[in-house]
Amino acid sequence: MQLAGDGFFGPRSRDRDEALQVLRAAVAAGVDHIDTAQFYGAGTVNELIREALYPYPDGLAIVSKVAGRGGAELREGIEDNLATLGAGRLAAVNLRMMDPSEPPGPGFDAQLAALVRAREEGLIDGVGLSNISRRHLLRATAQTQIVCVQNLFNLADQRSRDVLAECEARDIVFVPFCPLGLPGEERRRLLADPVLAAVAVRLGVTPVQVALAWLLDLAPNILLIPGTRTRAHLAENLAAADVRLDAVARADLTGRFPLTR
Repeated sequence: MQLAGDGFFGPRSRDRDEALQVLRAAVAAGVDHIDTAQFYGAGTVNELIREALYPYPDGLAIVSKVAGRGGAELREGIEDNLATLGAGRLAAVNLRMMDPSEPPGPGFDAQLAALVRAREEGLIDGVGLSNISRRHLLRATAQTQIVCVQNLFNLADQRSRDVLAECEARDIVFVPFCPLGLPGEERRRLLADPVLAAVAVRLGVTPVQVALAWLLDLAPNILLIPGTRTRAHLAENLAAADVRLDAVARADLTGRFPLTR
């Protein structure tokens, strides 16, 4: 949820009361997966989640991410998330790579081992990966169970198709971040695209809903985390689950947004 403000990291919510209402409305509507991180708004988002939802309802999966070079730094990141959220454990924590083009090696193995230790100690239920290449995924799955992968992926940027395919083959959840494009000009350009707009008009929905429905239609292992900071936007996003793309819509979108590598 994009509760910290503009971009990725905030710094602060524009409307704290609305952010709290968004969180409560999401859970009331049946949302059972919340993506967060301690570095979103320097802890602000985790604080909002705790204020809005603690004590957490049964079945709510809170998933975070950590980044760092060493195991101690990653462990500290996990503990910071737990403390700010007021949680005893997290459903999963994603190990975020800073540069997915960097080949995985012993350093990656050591980072992964730190999350495995956290799982073994009961701090997290599952180990995930974020911003990775297929090479990272193959190396990681050779060492431990991976429950989810979170990569940049949307209509305009499909460079992680190979990672998505590998996740689908292995029954690993694939979570596209920035499912409507990177914040700023890229997102505005995507949502203003005339082909996307025409498909939306024909189906009687919004361009946002078509872009999200395209992702859900792509593979059964996709789980969405669109950034949301108003209840109106939340309702629009949730309604995307009911949008059904027909063959004409799929063909139009494929022709306009071909596979990129």
